[in-house]
Amino acid sequence: MDYSAHFHREILAFEQTARGAADGTDAPLIPSCPGWTMSDLVLHLGGVHRLLARVIQDRLTEQPDLTDITLFDLPEDHADWPRPTGGPHHGPVPVGLVDWFAEGAARLEALFRSVDPRVPVWTWSAERTAGFWLRMQTIEAALHRWDAELATGRRARPVEPELAVDAVTQTFEVMAPARRTWREAPAGAGERFRFRRTDGPGLWTVRFDGDAIHLTTGATEEDATAEDAADGGTADPACDVELAGTASDLMLYLWQRIPAERLDEVTGDRAVLDRYFTLVPPV
Repeated sequence: MDYSAHFHREILAFEQTARGAADGTDAPLIPSCPGWTMSDLVLHLGGVHRLLARVIQDRLTEQPDLTDITLFDLPEDHADWPRPTGGPHHGPVPVGLVDWFAEGAARLEALFRSVDPRVPVWTWSAERTAGFWLRMQTIEAALHRWDAELATGRRARPVEPELAVDAVTQTFEVMAPARRTWREAPAGAGERFRFRRTDGPGLWTVRFDGDAIHLTTGATEEDATAEDAADGGTADPACDVELAGTASDLMLYLWQRIPAERLDEVTGDRAVLDRYFTLVPPV
């Protein structure tokens, strides 16, 4: 997958949406990010981009000191910008904030395109490469572009299917284990969830056992046999719950942007379904 192309498209769409909101009226609230306005969202994503540009450019292998504001290259005139903590911050979206975001995003994109993704750098994951950040930030850019579009009151465009499929896989490979560790989630008891894509090929079966997450992609022989035997309206016997939807909707559900009711179909044990975000707490 050409992550850089996806990153470019998503950050441009995010910038356009944010710039459209910088019209002198109050910054719109972000419904999918409670406690944030458009200004807060722009500051958050722009700050992440500036931080990671420094990490990659300087080949940092340890986490930088986040209290060092020089990491973020703030302009002298930022008195009307939101603070990095608290919120929501009301008032108009500062045009200078959007300009700062655009410059930082372009800088990070240039690094993503020029630096070998295998270059070792600090990350919060076991994979400590520049390529980790390219994948992670492409997914985050798409997610926050969706957030920003939703805040404008129009229908947010779905995430491109190729990227959304990868984001679902990345959730179980990277984000779910990290979130379980960060939030000290309870041990799994063998709960098994299946996520089925309805707008193309894609099947993910996830089992939570103790502290481990076991991911299987595609249908196994056992699963296919169980599917043939399954009754309509009930979950596949090989799993406790099955959630079916477009790749974009599955991604958005896993990032808690849309409820299960927005998916095409949900079958199985509702109590197990309700336990998913206990097993994988939000961040």
